[in-house]
Amino acid sequence: MTYAFAGALTGLVRGRFGRRGFRPAPGRHRLQLPPALRTDRAYDAVGIAELHGPGVMALLPRAGCVLAGAGRWWWIVPPQSDIGVDWPSPAVYAVGAMVAPRGRRTGPTGAEGPRVVHWPADGEPYTHPLLLHIAVCAAAGVSPAWPGGPRLPRS
Repeated sequence: MTYAFAGALTGLVRGRFGRRGFRPAPGRHRLQLPPALRTDRAYDAVGIAELHGPGVMALLPRAGCVLAGAGRWWWIVPPQSDIGVDWPSPAVYAVGAMVAPRGRRTGPTGAEGPRVVHWPADGEPYTHPLLLHIAVCAAAGVSPAWPGGPRLPRS
């Protein structure tokens, strides 16, 4: 099997073909980056309960764009940051940053949608996914685990 074919097969299985033209599932919408951070690059998002957001943020040496809405904080991560990472159950991984609203909330201007919680000083929208994974695991009270490895409670 050639590398190109293997990559295409992985994309097909993971539902990543046509990312630019894909249609959201009913009831889902894409988290939109603020206009000043707009990028032509694709992105995914990792969400956790709003209650744990400040704690995770405090553990990160650097955070990219962080949005809050519908009871969750969402960190923007590079696409396919879920590959080889076992996100703990409190975290929600959103491929293509497609999220389901959990109630209606409005941003600071009254417009519907998430509000910006953190603006990256360097303009880079991504948070490093492995550092985020470690911080989310710490907030969840579990040790980081990778696929196939055990997840142990922190003592």
